[in-house]
Amino acid sequence: MNLVVFFLSLGISCRITRFITKDTLAAGIRSWVAARFGDDSKPAYLVTCGWCTSVWVAAAVAPLGFWAGETVAFQLVAMILTLSYLTGLAANWLD
Repeated sequence: MNLVVFFLSLGISCRITRFITKDTLAAGIRSWVAARFGDDSKPAYLVTCGWCTSVWVAAAVAPLGFWAGETVAFQLVAMILTLSYLTGLAANWLD
């Protein structure tokens, strides 16, 4: 895996983790997990803890980057997600 694929995979992991744990669009998923398993359950903690979720997201992204990292499709999707994450960071920092 080259450095470009590594950093794009990092960007994917950051964006998906942020989506699951913080974004309003995924609030329904977090609410469903809390209602299903309880607010103090390990699954509810998993979908709200960035550190915890990132392990599982990275475990899925790493093999994908290894096998498909050189493809145009992977790099395009990865670039979109990475730029989305970086733009969100910049917007928060600039506000």
